[in-house]
Amino acid sequence: MSEWRIMTLGEICDEVDGLIQTGPFGSQLHESDYSEDGTPVIMPKDLVEGKITTDKIARVSYDHVERLSRHKLVKGDIVYGRRGDIGRQALIREEENGWLCGTGCLRISLGDSIIDPLFLHYYLQQKSVIKWIANQAVGATLPNLNTRILRDVSVCMPDFQEQKRIAGILSAYDDLIENCQRRIKILETMARSIYREWFVKFRFPGHENVPLVPSPLGNIPQGWEVKRLGEVLELSYGKALKKENRCEGVVPVYGSSGIVGYHDTCLVEGPGIIVGRKGNVGSVFWSDDDFFVIDTAYFITSALPLRFFYYLLPTLNFINSDAAVPGLSRNQAYTLEILIPSTVLLYKFCEFVDTFEHQVSTLQSQIQNLRSTRNLLLPHLLSGQTEI
Repeated sequence: MSEWRIMTLGEICDEVDGLIQTGPFGSQLHESDYSEDGTPVIMPKDLVEGKITTDKIARVSYDHVERLSRHKLVKGDIVYGRRGDIGRQALIREEENGWLCGTGCLRISLGDSIIDPLFLHYYLQQKSVIKWIANQAVGATLPNLNTRILRDVSVCMPDFQEQKRIAGILSAYDDLIENCQRRIKILETMARSIYREWFVKFRFPGHENVPLVPSPLGNIPQGWEVKRLGEVLELSYGKALKKENRCEGVVPVYGSSGIVGYHDTCLVEGPGIIVGRKGNVGSVFWSDDDFFVIDTAYFITSALPLRFFYYLLPTLNFINSDAAVPGLSRNQAYTLEILIPSTVLLYKFCEFVDTFEHQVSTLQSQIQNLRSTRNLLLPHLLSGQTEI
C-alpha cells in the first residue's frame, strides 16, 4: 500500500482543474422543452447498473443543448443521481459524449491525468463508499446528494498504470455481462416476434386451414375466445418491504422497475410474472426462481400457462388516465378484453418459446455468476489486497 495515495475528489478536482457540478435547475429545463428527437438528457431514472439506459430517455433540441452547454457531458465523466437511491452512478462512454446532465443529477469531470475514469467508476461502486455517501446525505425521508459530499469522498489510488490494469480486469467481467445481455435481448425479440406472428397477425402454424369468424374484437380464428382479463388471471398485491428491513439472501425483490434488491425469504414461488402497479406502470418481468414482490407491483396467478401472459400483457394499455397519480387499477385491468387462442395452439406456443427462455435463463445464470465474481474481486483489487 506504500505506493497508494489518498486524495479527496475535491483535491483531485482542484489539481486537474476539473469540476463537480449540479445539473440544470428545473427553472432552466422545463418539461415543455423535451422533444421526441434530439440530444438525450440523462435523469436519475436512466442510471441503471453503472450504465445509461435509453429506453425512456428524455431529449431536447440543439438550441437547448447550446443554451445549457455547461452541462454537456464528455467521455469519462461520472453522473450521479441526487435524490433517492443516491448510490446510483454511471460512467459516460464514447457514444454518450455530448449528451446533457439533466435535472436531478450531479456530474464529476476529472479528466484522465491523475485518475483513470474507469478506475474511479469502480471505486465508487464499493459498498463502503456507497455507505459513506449515504451517511452524509441530507434529508430524512428522501436523502439528497450534493457537490460538497462528493468533493469530500476519499479515494485511495495506486499509480495511473496500476489503476488502468485494475479497471481492465473488472471491465472484462462487465464486457462479458454486456455480451450476455445483448444475446438475451436478441432471444427475447425473436420470441416476441413469434407472438406477434401467431396471435396478432394470425399467421400461426396451420392458419391456412382455420377460418376467421366475427367477434367483439373483429374477425378472429375459429376456436379462439374473447374474454375479459379478470376471467383468466388474478393480479395479487405485493407486500411492503423497506430496504432496511431486507435480510441478506439470494431471493430477488421486485418492484415496478424490476429487481430492486435481494432478501432471504420469498413471497411467491417461481416461475412467475411481476407487473408494475405504481411508478413504471404496466412493466412486466419474469422470474424463474422464487421471488418477493413489494407493494409497487402485482404478481399473477392463472390456470393458463403464465408464459403466454408474459408476452400478452406488454401489449395492453394499463394506464388509468383518470387518476390523479397514474397507476394500474386492478379492477380496471380486469375489464380489458383479450383474445385467448385454442388450447392446443396456446400450449404449442409455450413449448416453442420455452426453448428461447431456457437459453435466456442460462445466460442470466452466467450473468449472476460473473457479477458475483466481479463483486468479490472489486474490494480486493481496489484496496491493494490482491496484487496484479
